[in-house]
Amino acid sequence: MTEVADRLARLGGVATRQELLAVLTRNELRRAIDDGQIERARRGRYILGPGDAAIRLAHELSATVGLRSAALAHGWKVRTTPSRPELIVPPGRKVAGEKRATFRRSKLAEGDREGPFTTPMRTVIDCARALPLTEALSVADSALRSRTLRASDFLAAAAMVRGAGRTRVLRVLLNASGKAANPFESTLRAIGLGVPGLDLRPQVPLRVAGKRVVPDLVDETLRLVVEADSHEFHTERDQLDSDCWRYDELTLGGWRVFRFSWPQVMHRQAWVTSVLTRAAGAVDLRTYKAAMDAARRA
Repeated sequence: MTEVADRLARLGGVATRQELLAVLTRNELRRAIDDGQIERARRGRYILGPGDAAIRLAHELSATVGLRSAALAHGWKVRTTPSRPELIVPPGRKVAGEKRATFRRSKLAEGDREGPFTTPMRTVIDCARALPLTEALSVADSALRSRTLRASDFLAAAAMVRGAGRTRVLRVLLNASGKAANPFESTLRAIGLGVPGLDLRPQVPLRVAGKRVVPDLVDETLRLVVEADSHEFHTERDQLDSDCWRYDELTLGGWRVFRFSWPQVMHRQAWVTSVLTRAAGAVDLRTYKAAMDAARRA
């Protein structure tokens, strides 16, 4: 993967022109489009790789574009972009071109399609059934963040979901949040969901040193702050100064702050899980609650 493609992948595989120009020069963007590394999906929005390939192949094979390929088509960011188009075909049907796409065999009702793609809700549910939690939650969060779907839509779908993988689907639908800024944060929160005793909530406003700060993830009971640290895209001095102030004041305010880089969250998940597990287990809640009660009485 080229550097340009890697940067778009880190943005979630789909990005606006403004987002790209924050990490690319105009010449780099123009060359990437000319070389076919990224494609203009529609005015002002770009997608990694040949987005039309999934549509063409789906038409050729009488299939439906689904999973992450459909998510990208809906304009949502994903944790990882699929190396091949992800298509849905009816159960038991043999298709030519098995090596040109990744197929999921599933029944689709007429209401599950929107043109050549699965509908937004069906896309979220299929990703929840078929993909790891880190991938599925990233898609669901992005669907809410884009306002294509609402939390009430997820609750209605959760009441109706049946069949194999129901538990996996419910976990995604009931934990999704449009407050997550990007798949980086969604992946970190998904890892946290697997840690017993940890309850990380996205974008919880806190008051420290007389100022309002909004960390990426917060467990208020454990007084734990977890940050998805994307400094490769935010190296301006003002941003660094602001981050240092926030981390120091949070620590002095009794919060424990843990920072993770993009490569760690994406490629060293076992270690991230280990850190969060040790962090959650390091707090004696009885001692903490006793101290808080004493402080309130004082």
